[in-house]
Amino acid sequence: MPEQKTLERARKDKREGKAPTTQAGEFVREEFHHIREGKHGARSTKQAIAIGLSKARRAGVKLPPPKRGQASARTRKSAQSAYRAGRPGARHKPSAKRSRAVRRALKREPHRTASRKAISKQARSAAARRRRHAS
Repeated sequence: MPEQKTLERARKDKREGKAPTTQAGEFVREEFHHIREGKHGARSTKQAIAIGLSKARRAGVKLPPPKRGQASARTRKSAQSAYRAGRPGARHKPSAKRSRAVRRALKREPHRTASRKAISKQARSAAARRRRHAS
């Protein structure tokens, strides 16, 4: 469950008319903080971002899943289920066993994936991919 502060920040962004990606950015930011403070780790910076986006979708941010060809079928399917879970009236009790398993798995992952260096590297490579497609 996202922290109250994060939900407030996202709501503020929504009130100000900011894009869903900006609202979702608050959840990604929270995820980086969790990794840095040792709550859990992540295999890669990309995974940390994915966890944040998933939390955003589940919290009701209108961030649609990626289109065909933009991401793998598995990623799309996961994003679709998170998006559906965030819609009003779609509350199901999460599986305690699965939650525990995920938390234990993430605790074993490295924490350097949320370092400034790692995030910077991820941002640069993502920007480079966008530049390549634009021309």
